[in-house]
Amino acid sequence: MNAAKRRAIFERLRAANPHPTTELDYATPFELLVAVVLSAQATDRSVNLATRKLYRVARTPQGMAKLGVDGLAPYISSIGLWRGKAKNVVALSQLLIERHGGEVPADRDALQALPGVGRKTANVVLNTAFGQPTIAVDTHIFRVANRTGLAPGRNVEEVEQRLEKFVPDEFRQDCHHWLILHGRYVCTARAPKCATCVIVDLCEYRHKNLPAPVAPPRAPGRGRREATPATSPAAKSGTAKIAIARSGTVKSAPAKRAPAKRAPKGR
Repeated sequence: MNAAKRRAIFERLRAANPHPTTELDYATPFELLVAVVLSAQATDRSVNLATRKLYRVARTPQGMAKLGVDGLAPYISSIGLWRGKAKNVVALSQLLIERHGGEVPADRDALQALPGVGRKTANVVLNTAFGQPTIAVDTHIFRVANRTGLAPGRNVEEVEQRLEKFVPDEFRQDCHHWLILHGRYVCTARAPKCATCVIVDLCEYRHKNLPAPVAPPRAPGRGRREATPATSPAAKSGTAKIAIARSGTVKSAPAKRAPAKRAPKGR
């Protein structure tokens, strides 16, 4: 895919959604960090339902550390892998208090040193909470980048590197949000909604999910004329058979007479 097509893709995504953002509910960098850690292999909706109650009782590292694993568990037990996530949230809260004065650091290495925080989570926090033009690649972005031809790669690291290389600077800040939302709601895994996609003509995917073209109706008076009952030989034959059946008689041709034999002449 060339640079002009990539730019056109992001221009259309921006026109459709000028101010994209995460769908996770949060009010502080710490709340966002916890929400992103909880969202691994879970939907944003399920995380929001859990944190809506959790943040009423613990919304700071100090509060989360005080709550402890056993106290945190009931609030997040509806989320997949909640046991491991509970341990990580409490442990990262304790480290934030010990190493960073209870504040979330705006540094990738410091973030990735926290339990349960990988490169993707760090990129989300840096981008969304601190306004850094990082690009977090999840399963949705990985699929969209490869399917469209925007930034194909064999793994998330390759896709991230190619996006960082090819995405124009003016789109870097919102690139992650546009692509994840596009993958979540339009370029879905099983049945992409190509018919309503704003970049369908720019996408290089060969197997687009589009309705089959409908053949235009034939104009009247054109094409081969069909035989009418009056002129069709088959129709005439059929009419004749019906007439015979109704009359009950069949007219047959007169039989030919055999020639008379002459008597032999006398000798």
